Amino acid sequence: MSYDAKYSNQASKFLRKLNKDTTKRILDKVNELKENPYPSVSSKVKGTDYDKVRVGRFRIIYDVDNESKILGIVKIDKRSRVYD
Repeated sequence: MSYDAKYSNQASKFLRKLNKDTTKRILDKVNELKENPYPSVSSKVKGTDYDKVRVGRFRIIYDVDNESKILGIVKIDKRSRVYD
């Protein structure tokens, strides 16, 4: 069963600033995560319960609620800023 994606304000705002091609790549990855929220390329963010995946130079930080089947997109940003 597929998960529903819920975007934080930061993630939504960041996506609106990107060009269409980059936004499409990130949304394609989110759609993959909705089908499989624990891909082999994901890893934990140190010191948190969040997971992360890489899309080029960007990172998607997300939280999985297995009970409610919700994929919470916490933050999307460049690697150099995403962990601030």
